Amino acid sequence: MRKFLISAVAIAISGCSTSFIESPKAQYLTVLHTNDNHGRFWQNEKGEYGMSARKTLIDNLRQEAKAKNRTVLLLSGGDINTGVPESDLQYAEPDFKGMRILGYDAMAIGNHEFDNPLDILEKQIKWAQFPILSANILHKKDGKNAYEPFTIINKNGLKIAVIGLTTVDTAKIANPEYIGHLDFIKPSVAAKNTLEQISKQHKDIDVTIAVTHMGHYHDAKYGINAPGDVTLARELPQGALDMIIGGHSQEPVCVDSSGNPDINFAPGKTCKPDNQNGTWIMQAHEWGKYVGKAEFKIEGEKITLESYQLIPVNLKNNAGELVNEYIAEDKEMLAFLQPFKKIGEGQLSLPIGYTDGYLDGKRDTVRFKQSPLARLIIKAQKEAVNADFGLISGGGIRHSIEAGEISYKDVLKVHPFKNRITAMNWQGSDLIKYLEVVTSFPADAGAYLQYEGISFERKNGKLTNVRINNQALDLNKTYRMSINSYNASGGDGYPTIVGMKGFVPSEKTDAEVLKAYIEKHSPIKVSEL
Repeated sequence: MRKFLISAVAIAISGCSTSFIESPKAQYLTVLHTNDNHGRFWQNEKGEYGMSARKTLIDNLRQEAKAKNRTVLLLSGGDINTGVPESDLQYAEPDFKGMRILGYDAMAIGNHEFDNPLDILEKQIKWAQFPILSANILHKKDGKNAYEPFTIINKNGLKIAVIGLTTVDTAKIANPEYIGHLDFIKPSVAAKNTLEQISKQHKDIDVTIAVTHMGHYHDAKYGINAPGDVTLARELPQGALDMIIGGHSQEPVCVDSSGNPDINFAPGKTCKPDNQNGTWIMQAHEWGKYVGKAEFKIEGEKITLESYQLIPVNLKNNAGELVNEYIAEDKEMLAFLQPFKKIGEGQLSLPIGYTDGYLDGKRDTVRFKQSPLARLIIKAQKEAVNADFGLISGGGIRHSIEAGEISYKDVLKVHPFKNRITAMNWQGSDLIKYLEVVTSFPADAGAYLQYEGISFERKNGKLTNVRINNQALDLNKTYRMSINSYNASGGDGYPTIVGMKGFVPSEKTDAEVLKAYIEKHSPIKVSEL
């Protein structure tokens, strides 16, 4: 794949010829990277991260690299969408256009790039004006790439191939309405095919990089998740990829001298990236909290990592002190982002109700046990479609609500996906079969069932004692269930019920339904949920 910088000079002396090979001239590459922005174009309430401070940092890093005659790449591991209402309401326009201003060279398509209809993703690709890649997303009808699989970057005499890969979990965690026509094939298979294609079409590649949104799982122990970057590196020929710039698991990938997770890593401390089968694997946590910086020396086929840093972007410790020097916000970037920040800000901040206690929507709550916030959400959805009981998957709850006044912004943090609320009229005998499936999803999964208006037991893997509103389920009776369009369409592995007899769609979204319920029933008393 890589070019050899070789010249042979033949010298004839006394009827004999002698040749020698010059050593390849060393070249230097600095790779900067981020991932999982999730709408954080603006700094948080503590003044941490934000794209304007990132702009200052990246500009400074580019200047330093230029002074050392280093080539610079800026890459992203994907998931730009979903997380902050100011961004979500504008389909991440400030984020993608901000990345264009920052000068990103390429990005992996993340699963959250499918949170909106695909025409929105097409808009985002146009806003970005840099390659947004995935080699393992194919059209089902013809097996062709749905998106650009790779890009070739030529900078300062270096020829760099960048391949994009997306977690196959997207097929079950993205909205099936949007991705039903797409196949998410095994990343290592797609990578091998793409590497072969690059080899045929492009000669003299110096560096080969995968930008991925698959997750880093130490020693390939990915559990209930789809295989991630470690598995990818191990399934490819040794050194087929020089590096993987990842995302999805939203962690700083730092290992100790034995290759185990570095439990001592903290912002501002040294980080050593993982190396698997000759491939460096890097990830910069989430939200633009860090900019990863990897410096490589390239001599022919030999590529050596000289240094690596995860540079904090105005992160603070528990005492509220900066862990590194303050990074000033770039004024031009601030001026560009400010109008996006102001759009809808007044509307979002107005109070819509009150809660007398904390409504816990943390990941390690809603994916493990029943949550009062989930019950509040389901009560709102039941009321909206006049249902007897309701279900949602825990992974659809994305934020908590603090005690006190509740704003529409709080609601949009809980419900960033704009799912519609639907109803299903079940015959009791059919409902029991459906419940056999959805009540079996394990904890620590996005599919974990949250429910209200129904109770049940599971013994020895079997569903028993099902009751609807405290009455034993009658196999001959009809029951009305509320559920969001994501789960109704098969999201998180739920059985698809869209189009079935008894299915009733609606245009009401989860956020507007929860907002209306809070306005009507405020103050919300947590003890009564």
